Amino acid sequence: MSEPAYLLFLGCVIPYRLSSYEISARRVLEELGVKLLEMPDFNCCGFPMEATDYELALTLAARSLCSAAQQGLDIVTLCNGCFGTLNKANKTLKENNELRDKINENLREINMEFKGTTEVKHIVHVLAEDIGFEKIRNSIKRPLAELHVSQHSGCHLVRPAKYVTHNDDPENPTMLKKLIRLTGAECLDYLDESECCGNPIIGVNEEIPFQMAREKLRHVKAVKAQALITVCPFCHMMYDLDQPRIERTFNEKFGIPVLHYTQLLGLAMEYTAEELMLNQLRVKPTELLNQIQG
Repeated sequence: MSEPAYLLFLGCVIPYRLSSYEISARRVLEELGVKLLEMPDFNCCGFPMEATDYELALTLAARSLCSAAQQGLDIVTLCNGCFGTLNKANKTLKENNELRDKINENLREINMEFKGTTEVKHIVHVLAEDIGFEKIRNSIKRPLAELHVSQHSGCHLVRPAKYVTHNDDPENPTMLKKLIRLTGAECLDYLDESECCGNPIIGVNEEIPFQMAREKLRHVKAVKAQALITVCPFCHMMYDLDQPRIERTFNEKFGIPVLHYTQLLGLAMEYTAEELMLNQLRVKPTELLNQIQG
């Protein structure tokens, strides 16, 4: 049986600000026998333009979908925003003939045509649905039974339900929780865990998203989670990169490490902290690593 292959869509943020997510994802997917092919000619998914120029956003998304179709591959993303944008564009253009014709007019200028022959998946969907829980469980070499963590799925992984048809509840997502438990770690529930991180409006108003993130971190701390697990670069930056700023703003200490799920899985596969680039985290997971190693 040949190894599964996907066209990797990294998006704009991960290569420049969160290489730890990319590197840890590549390591665990390779361990699971997944082949990743690179985008032949990358462009933005279109998300930043959707509110101001919908046609441009759709054309950008369609161009990436066409690139995948030319290689006969489905797309895998690490970013919730990229997944949401590409997936929505894919389904919209498949269903709306008039809009598809308009976008194809634009694509003809670069000798492309959207035919709707590819699918878009987030890494969570690839892990849970394509690779499967049994294979992931069999890859675990060091169960993390001593760890107690919480999860943040983010918004675009599960919403809007009209476009995201994967088997998860948009109001109470459990797919990431199941993946966390495969590592041996306990996944702790907490209050309002499906709420947005606040990142989409941070460029307009820091006060509101910082307050939203503060409430989330408070709830995670209340259940004594040793880390928060994310699968989205924007959510990760909100809780990790901005956590010291949130602490200074509200004069409140959290000290909660925020790990990409691929880092947690990588630890359970016995990759080292250095191999998973845990040193890149703003909030250092020193106690967590000591507990695993001790």
